[in-house]
Amino acid sequence: MNASSGMSRRGLLGAVAGVTAATALPAAPAWGVDDQRPGAVRTPTLDRDDRHIVGRIDSERALRHLQVLSEDIGPRIGGTPSEKRAADYLAGQLRSFGYDTRYEPFPVADKFLAQIGDPRKLLPDDICWQAGAAPGGKLDVTVTGRARDVGLATAPVWPADVAGAVVLADDTAAARPGFVAEAASRGAVAVVLLPADQVFPRRTSAYSPAGLTNAPIPVIGVAQVQKRLLREALAVVTSLPLTISTVAHRGLISNNVIGERPGKSANAPIVMVSGHYDTVIGAPGANDDGSGTVLTLELARVISKYPTEATVRFAFWGSEEQGLIGSRYHVKQLAQDQRDRYRAVFQNDMVATSWDPAIVYWILSFDGLANAATTAVRASGQRLGYDPQIVGPVLRGSSDHQSFQEVGIASANFSWRGESSPALLEPPYHSPEDTIAKNVSLERLQVSMELIGTAAYKLAKTI
Repeated sequence: MNASSGMSRRGLLGAVAGVTAATALPAAPAWGVDDQRPGAVRTPTLDRDDRHIVGRIDSERALRHLQVLSEDIGPRIGGTPSEKRAADYLAGQLRSFGYDTRYEPFPVADKFLAQIGDPRKLLPDDICWQAGAAPGGKLDVTVTGRARDVGLATAPVWPADVAGAVVLADDTAAARPGFVAEAASRGAVAVVLLPADQVFPRRTSAYSPAGLTNAPIPVIGVAQVQKRLLREALAVVTSLPLTISTVAHRGLISNNVIGERPGKSANAPIVMVSGHYDTVIGAPGANDDGSGTVLTLELARVISKYPTEATVRFAFWGSEEQGLIGSRYHVKQLAQDQRDRYRAVFQNDMVATSWDPAIVYWILSFDGLANAATTAVRASGQRLGYDPQIVGPVLRGSSDHQSFQEVGIASANFSWRGESSPALLEPPYHSPEDTIAKNVSLERLQVSMELIGTAAYKLAKTI
């Protein structure tokens, strides 16, 4: 675990709770090819093609890729060096499987990031401590000071020893400029803005506070869970020094990474499996969308072992979290004859959460209608015995399948979510707690890989 992920310390609060051992990894699935899967209504009825795929899928191999992405690299913000490290890793893996691999670079907006350090090692180390930096605050600096919580930014209670302190306050956009100015005038070295809590199961993400101009000190925006842990620490220690570092990333280029194996003819249909590999600020992105990324990577390895009539493409989208930028860029570059060749795009976004209520595997279509991708996964679900857990197609965008369906290409998004609505996402969504230990089930990842792998291979094998 590297320092930039903020996940290298155990911390006081973990020790108080009796947490002394290394964080446990999720358990690997234990079923065989012909065994009934958890949640399935019957044993599978697999044909030879299905057995080729299911017999080779390895969730532990996928987990090792996920450790590289979410733990070794950590948050992968579009266009930043960490996203490029992930892109290079993914490209290297695709090349090792024998795919013709290319980058698709495109420009993205500047990013302003922060890191919270803990010199006394009092804060828990099992979440990410990256935050967002205010572009109008002091950037590319590191400061250290004792934490002082002044309550509401609209009505702060200033202690006598603000000079040299890192000031914490409950944020509101309207009060932000005046509060930061007053904190700086009192000698604070940095301001940590604390967000309002969202309604369960949502939790507020880290953010780059807007509305400031030339503030003389760094100003950062933390996530809801970071706010809670900071205040819990201040309740039990008399001194909590914090180090605040801010970095401006400008002139950024993000990348799609695409691996391809040509079909039997120059105009063969195209079958694509994809996921996005970037994250939001402050999130290691183990489930969103490290899970969809490693699903795509593992299926690329497995399908490389078998011939297909169709062209197969495996794609990793950059900067999805900024508005589907990478996939929209890709689609925009496709000539109409290329668009016409697409048989189906299987987009995988958040396919492994361990959140107990996420018992439904949702098939999400931007227009709400069935297409080749949704139909193929439905059929795979029937062969694998998962019928009751699969719902859809249901109308929903907000992932990279939308970019393809906007231009008439058959596509769908696949995801584990709460049973009452596809909007019911797990609490670690977009948060520093989106880690392997807190938010990944290898059983659900295995189910997802089996469903998508058998569906995609079935469409790709013959024309």
